[in-house]
Amino acid sequence: MSTDDRNEKDEAPRGPGNCPELTTNQGVAVGDDNNSLKAGQRGPTLLEDFILREKITHFDHERIPERVVHARGEGAHGYFEVTNSLKKLTTAKFLRKVGQKTRVFVRFSTVAGSRGSTDLARDVRGFAVKFYTEDGIFDLVGNNIPVFFIQDAIKFPDVIHAVKPEQDNEIPQAASAHDTFWDFASLTPESTHMLMWVMSDRAIPRSLRMIEGFGVNTFRLLDEDGKAHFVKFHWKPKLGLHSVVWDEAQKISGKNSDYHRLDLWQAIERGQYPEWEFAIQTIPEGEEGQFPFDVLDATKVWPEQLAPLQKVGRLVLDRNPDNFFAETEQVAFCPSHLVPGIDFSEDPLLQGRLFSYLDTQLSRLGSPNFHELPINRPENAIVNNQRDGHMRHMVNKGPVAYSPNSLAKGCPFQAGGKGFNSFPAPQEGKKVRERSPRFGDHFGQAELFWRNQADYERQHIVDAFSFELSKVDAVPVRKRMVDLLTQVDVQLAERVAKNLGLTVDDPASAMKRLKAEWSKFGVTSAPGLRQDYSKVKAPELSMAHTVKDTIQTRQIAVLVADGVDGAQVDALKAALTAGGATVEVVAPSMAPVKRSDGKPLAPQKSLRTAASVFYDAVYVPGGADSAAALKKEGAALHFVAEAFAHYKPLAATGEGLDLLLASNILPAGGSEADLLKEPGVVGARKPADLQQVAQQFVKAIANHRFFDRKDVGRVPA
Repeated sequence: MSTDDRNEKDEAPRGPGNCPELTTNQGVAVGDDNNSLKAGQRGPTLLEDFILREKITHFDHERIPERVVHARGEGAHGYFEVTNSLKKLTTAKFLRKVGQKTRVFVRFSTVAGSRGSTDLARDVRGFAVKFYTEDGIFDLVGNNIPVFFIQDAIKFPDVIHAVKPEQDNEIPQAASAHDTFWDFASLTPESTHMLMWVMSDRAIPRSLRMIEGFGVNTFRLLDEDGKAHFVKFHWKPKLGLHSVVWDEAQKISGKNSDYHRLDLWQAIERGQYPEWEFAIQTIPEGEEGQFPFDVLDATKVWPEQLAPLQKVGRLVLDRNPDNFFAETEQVAFCPSHLVPGIDFSEDPLLQGRLFSYLDTQLSRLGSPNFHELPINRPENAIVNNQRDGHMRHMVNKGPVAYSPNSLAKGCPFQAGGKGFNSFPAPQEGKKVRERSPRFGDHFGQAELFWRNQADYERQHIVDAFSFELSKVDAVPVRKRMVDLLTQVDVQLAERVAKNLGLTVDDPASAMKRLKAEWSKFGVTSAPGLRQDYSKVKAPELSMAHTVKDTIQTRQIAVLVADGVDGAQVDALKAALTAGGATVEVVAPSMAPVKRSDGKPLAPQKSLRTAASVFYDAVYVPGGADSAAALKKEGAALHFVAEAFAHYKPLAATGEGLDLLLASNILPAGGSEADLLKEPGVVGARKPADLQQVAQQFVKAIANHRFFDRKDVGRVPA
């Protein structure tokens, strides 16, 4: 008889509804699987929590050698430069001297997909920075979204198991639009705030060079007197915060799954180095109780109105890796890698990460000596009594490998006050598996996020929820999610429910039904007191207020065929490249195009391989023969119509306007005058107006998208 047969036939069910109770791998029944063991409700997680360690250790070792999460990534070398000293806040040397530069390696990644998945999945993006400081390695391991799905690390295996391909059929890859994820989400109210971010445009970025970065967890900064400030870390992209639309993301995934990886590589190779501003938010230790959020809660942001940003420095990526495996794949990030002047908080998500990341690297890289790999090696010397192990590179001389000793004259000595010393945070409390009651507000900040979105961003969130939940087969899960959304905003819930064919109850009735469902399925993190954010203004939560004054690194397609007016091509190309954009000529084939002046024009792409989704804007120059030839190319007509439907800027001069008119981007009977009234569409017939068109086009590209276009749905995208 097999073990499975014995379990099914001989053991009596121990839980409700013929469902066995949860146990450890040693068969010990688990009383609480939602909270790690802490020294008091807001205290640090205890090492003795064998349930947490067993669960996360097993999770860390589930995939070999690919990362369990953040498997698909790309990285680059660069430097961090201090522009405003933090001497008054921290003893961390690399943050104290204006002008000081620290070498860094940055790895961007998706979370849910495997190494072979697409770059454009709707997902969180990892944003991990390794600082090679003079005092050792500091790893700031964050994401492009400032909050997370869960409050306690003990739930991390659950959220990842839910979002990963379903275990019976390994489907779907790199997607959250399936039953297990939304089943988990609907039973985990603390995830609601994060869901709003992931269903927003933040989850489908235009480029990794155009995402924000956040440390997510709360840390401490320690000054020379030992005084502590709670701190949040931020990265702000110089190029602004921009995204694609969902239809575009799906098409890019099919046409070029390496889109983000290639974009980052090419920008650095062109010398257009990505840059971010580094900033922090701080709250003095002892003053955190006056805020409506708990600083230890990773599902909450600190609104900038309440905790203003302080600029610290800039991050510049200026060199691509020499070898993907040796650097990008073997780089090992751990939140536990700190330097003096920076310390942990008691954030229960962070506390579990401190154990999990190191354990994962031991499994993935196969040795405790992963710090000796060039990409992980600190700038300063490694001096300790640790020895041997797989893949040991260092050759230690002499007989001594212990301390204290006299045979090596006591070396190496402890650094004392000059070394890393933990902040002496007082701790009191019973050993409990509980959370602070202040962690119980699961909807206040979700509503704050929704309220601060632009109208078009709200529509995109509605569309995202509708798409994802339409993929869910389990109707009860869909209903639970609609009920959950009523706790954020009733109109949001109604708009999503309409697309799902469901009805919406008032929030009180929906909450009553949710509580009954949560109780039925053993949910213990039900929401508590909701905080009032009605007077908080948080425009930083919207992407609508981002940088819109540059066209640097934007990709512009120029559609041409034989007979194109070369002077118009030259003039627009000069204006665009002067602004830092990259211009590519796209023709019916890769054969040189004959300009109207007889000169050849070499295309960079053909309509066979190019697509509008790879570009930020499209220009169609004049030339009667060129326009006539392109009007006969279905791919060219689709190219223009698709770009218009994705809200992108369009420009045309001379006969190039005929192609725009032929692409059916206007309703039947629409005139050229109507065309040029469309937001983001610029053009002129007369060559004398070429300079004006160029100026208008540059301004339109800097705006990125024109979501105020009406009825673009009539155009097939």
